[in-house]
Amino acid sequence: LPMAFRDVNARRHIGLQQLSSLASTGRTFLGPMKSHKFIVDESTNQSTLICSAVRLIENLDLTSAAGQLLNETIQAQNKEFKTGMSTLLFLVGAWSNAVVECLQQNVPVPAIVSVMSEGLNSCCERVQCLHIPIQDVKKELCSSRVRPKAFESKTGQVGCDSLTNPRNLLCFQRDISAPEEVIPINSSSHQGDDCHFNKCLVSPLAGFDSMASLVKAAGDKSSSVLSGSGVIASSCITRKLTHSRHFSTLAKSHFSSQQGNFKGYLSGPSADPCGCYGLGHLAMALSHGNQTSMKLLQSIAAYQQERAECSGSSQINITEIVTCCVLGLPESYSCVSPGFVTLVSPEQATVIKHFADKPLRILLVDGDLTEQYRHLGFNRPRNVGTISEHPNPQGGRAGDAWLNRMSDILMTFEVNLVLVKGNVCENFMERCIASRILVIGCVARDVLCAFGAVTGAQAVTYLSQLNASCVGNGAWAELWKASDGRAMDLGELVPARISAGGIPLLTAVLTTALPSKVQLLEDQFWTLLYRLHHALKDGKVFPGGGAVELLCLSHIQVLTEQPEPLGNDKAVREFPSPCLAEYKSIVLQALGSGWKRYLSVVLSNTAKARSELEACAVVDHHLQKAAACGSPSAYILEEFRRGGVLRGGSDPFPDQVTDLKVCDNIAAKTEAWRRALDLVLLVLQTDTEIITGPRRNQLLNSPVSSEFMFL
Repeated sequence: LPMAFRDVNARRHIGLQQLSSLASTGRTFLGPMKSHKFIVDESTNQSTLICSAVRLIENLDLTSAAGQLLNETIQAQNKEFKTGMSTLLFLVGAWSNAVVECLQQNVPVPAIVSVMSEGLNSCCERVQCLHIPIQDVKKELCSSRVRPKAFESKTGQVGCDSLTNPRNLLCFQRDISAPEEVIPINSSSHQGDDCHFNKCLVSPLAGFDSMASLVKAAGDKSSSVLSGSGVIASSCITRKLTHSRHFSTLAKSHFSSQQGNFKGYLSGPSADPCGCYGLGHLAMALSHGNQTSMKLLQSIAAYQQERAECSGSSQINITEIVTCCVLGLPESYSCVSPGFVTLVSPEQATVIKHFADKPLRILLVDGDLTEQYRHLGFNRPRNVGTISEHPNPQGGRAGDAWLNRMSDILMTFEVNLVLVKGNVCENFMERCIASRILVIGCVARDVLCAFGAVTGAQAVTYLSQLNASCVGNGAWAELWKASDGRAMDLGELVPARISAGGIPLLTAVLTTALPSKVQLLEDQFWTLLYRLHHALKDGKVFPGGGAVELLCLSHIQVLTEQPEPLGNDKAVREFPSPCLAEYKSIVLQALGSGWKRYLSVVLSNTAKARSELEACAVVDHHLQKAAACGSPSAYILEEFRRGGVLRGGSDPFPDQVTDLKVCDNIAAKTEAWRRALDLVLLVLQTDTEIITGPRRNQLLNSPVSSEFMFL
């Protein structure tokens, strides 16, 4: 039963204030120069580094109704797009503040809801003129680049003839800000489909110690341009963040071509004038400053494009990509490896060493490998989880009879390798290791499907279902080797690589020496992967760098000056015309203030402006120029082609033209706007907060007890 309630729809709307307070915690996540946050678990004193709105919201105390709605909204955006959550979180706070200001000016709630909703719809229609087809992204990025040449490194390794050469598929453009090493994979007797996979991995990061020696004066005409270079520098050697989602307006630089490791790119006789293969251009445009993930994704895109050429598909197949985080190595060891890379125990690593290039018979188990496991049926309802009667994460201890029976089944069919979707019984794992059978648990369903397709193995739910036709052939296992060719033995867990001939599976191996950074690296990689996936799905992208938000602000000015009312709501139409015109102007300005504050915060976060006040002045200056141009969209597109839409007064190269262009997803961005506004308007239209449960004394003694009426 209700025990207390309070009015939340006063001029200082409590729900909107709660949204604003929660959203303010993610302010520093905007722009390419994000500030990381440490989340500390008080119970274990362990910390995790985060840089995304999803991880932030997961760790906040969201006991209020508004906070729970915010969490649901961000989780929905993350589930559908995996990107746009920081924008959503910030706009929720900005529009909450704007709506509170409308309430303080006595604007009726129906007018706020109607005008804001129609204003956003109008802006979404207006920005459609900024859509850039995927094919034009490549054209834009290549417009001012030169054709690179093959290079020879100091180690004597000669550049490859063509990026379409399978052995050189992943040798990509070299980046001064994050110099790569061309790292040969340890050769193996297992050729299979690996002959179609490049035997060189891109190590996206190396040291910055030699960067200064590579920079020449910007005016040196004899210098050659390194296409796709991630850092643009001048004679003052000012290091800048590049490929940024926002405001990449750095001056074009020229680097010496006389350095041994940077004589050019690996390229070949393709139609691409800058040597960036396939979807590499789009990955670069969507990277938003994340160099490591960009290089990995370019490698993945090139490999999948090579495989898909016969089918004519240009999509990224996310189901063929997995990640593995390896602790104890520098981030420069991050790479893409064919097959399935996972972490195993030292005892399992001993079994893998015993295999020694031997072909394995593989079994796939679609469930838990425990004595107590029972599946829910083959027509499983969505969003339903399994609750075990024995919640031991290791599967518990099994009886000898079951262990003997299961072991005999595996021995009878001479199974060497078992991949299990769920948990594995601890006793059974020990029994298999003693019998030199490799069992790996918690394997994703997509990985099982990939191995089943190339080995002929058929997944079973219970080992008792096993027959000869369910066992596959042609798999192999080996210890994963780092860039220097050494098998890694990092203590508790050892990385291992499992593969099979013809398998399309790729693993992005993410390495770091900091345990707290593991989640961050994985989140960044998947975010960029899904950006590329959604860009290909949409077939077009938005220009980045604040272009879309600037056009929305310009359009808001136009709507404000229009005499006809915006609202279609009957209650809004009943307002007197003078009041309606005044309400319309106030509400539209409130809507535009969210985007304006968004741009100003990004400018100040990226040090393009010394303060938010200066950033607002920069935005106003460009709005005036866009209006004076007569066609705001033409002005914005021209600024985008020049390399950046907004240039702050603190920019060391404010008048120079660059060839760095970045893009945003269309559906993810517009849906983030809609979800943010829908949440704000939903909370706005609530008038009462009803509280139930045994909290009477707590509320009576709280500072806000005067706001409640107790029943």
